Amino acid sequence: MTYVIAQPCVDLKDKACIDECPVDCIYEGPRMMYIHPDECVDCGACEPVCPVEAIFYEDDLPQQWNEFAPANAEVFEKVGSPGGASASGPLVSDHPVVENTSPVTA
Repeated sequence: MTYVIAQPCVDLKDKACIDECPVDCIYEGPRMMYIHPDECVDCGACEPVCPVEAIFYEDDLPQQWNEFAPANAEVFEKVGSPGGASASGPLVSDHPVVENTSPVTA
């Protein structure tokens, strides 16, 4: 199990979670942040700093956002495990679940 970033992060990308992550496993996509499941050490440091409460332990992910658990893992299928977000830079694309999420409007 790992932590998952869900729908409330889409089009927000506050990035407070990045500053709090001790292992640099939170990557930036074009529309949202993603936690690399193989690099996350399940410390939970990111969860309380998220201003929109978008980060959940995988077992606690609300049912309406279940599709975000595989999305957080599958987005890394092409890039593998770079060994840290700061060294690899932003992801080139979002997962299709995120790409198909309607833009947040004010």
